[in-house]
Amino acid sequence: MSAPRDQHFLIDPSAVERILSCIEVGGCRILEIGPGRGILTRALLDRGATVVAVELDYALCRTLESLFSPEISRGRLLLVQGDAVRCALPPFEKVVSNLPYSVSSRITFRLLDVGFSEAILMYQKEFAERMVTKPGTSGCGRLSIMAQTYAEIEPCFEISPQSFNPMPKVRSLVLRLIPHEPRFPLVDRTRYNDIVRVLFSHRRKTVRNGLKSLRGSLGSEHLEYLLSQIPEDILSSRPEELQLEDFALLANAGLKP
Repeated sequence: MSAPRDQHFLIDPSAVERILSCIEVGGCRILEIGPGRGILTRALLDRGATVVAVELDYALCRTLESLFSPEISRGRLLLVQGDAVRCALPPFEKVVSNLPYSVSSRITFRLLDVGFSEAILMYQKEFAERMVTKPGTSGCGRLSIMAQTYAEIEPCFEISPQSFNPMPKVRSLVLRLIPHEPRFPLVDRTRYNDIVRVLFSHRRKTVRNGLKSLRGSLGSEHLEYLLSQIPEDILSSRPEELQLEDFALLANAGLKP
């Protein structure tokens, strides 16, 4: 059976054991995105979890229905065929998933928006390393800022390509995410998200010049007022040089708490 889209099926039992050694799942309602052929699903069920499995591929869903028919009938497994980026997600407490590479960013931000208590998520290594890159360093980007604004992120361990079928061309990295409220209060989270997105889409420009791209949406007068509220050392910096509190200051400028 070939892998649908960009999915690489985890086949290494030792990797599954390491993943589940990072999180307590017994008695919890676990969301698994992209269960594939069910190796992680089976391990979660064996450890006493109730699993909500969201799988996009129709054929895989039918295979999973057959494999886990007893667990489905007893209510221990709820199988949802759908796109985890946009489909309705049944209630869950924690997340354990080998995420499809192509939608890792969108799924991660959706999960942070929906809310959970803890997650163990597997990513392409390069992507995961961007998530944990510290603000104020050269490798920092939109993903780094957004992820670290809303969660504590801890690298757990790497997984080699040999643990998958078909083998990906890159290594994978497992991360633990613990959501939290932003460390620096945000008056308007949508505006914060927009500011971060705009600045990193012009990352070679100073913050002042990057913000000028908002002239159309804010209007010239309001933009000039916003710029007048921001310290010069921030305006003359580039986005990757800023700390989380600087992005919060930029987003809150001119807004009342």
